[in-house]
Amino acid sequence: MTTTNFSEKEILSDALSSAKAATNHYNTFSNECVHENVRHAMLRCLEQEHDIQQDLFEMMHAKGYYPTPAADEKKIQNTIQTFSQCVKNI
Repeated sequence: MTTTNFSEKEILSDALSSAKAATNHYNTFSNECVHENVRHAMLRCLEQEHDIQQDLFEMMHAKGYYPTPAADEKKIQNTIQTFSQCVKNI
């Protein structure tokens, strides 16, 4: 029998991937619910899973396992302008 030791980074990465998959499933389930009570239960699960996903991301980011480069200021302003236009058109 062989044992495999996983690093903290591998464990957290797997947990984050699982949380991302769970949010996709809960979102699909809530969209397809016929009964309102079941839909609300799925939406509560979805919200909780998003919180778990955020906690995992923040933990990985703080440990340097999930680096995020600084965004270019011009790209930020372009994105703000693009989405502002979308909101105005709604």
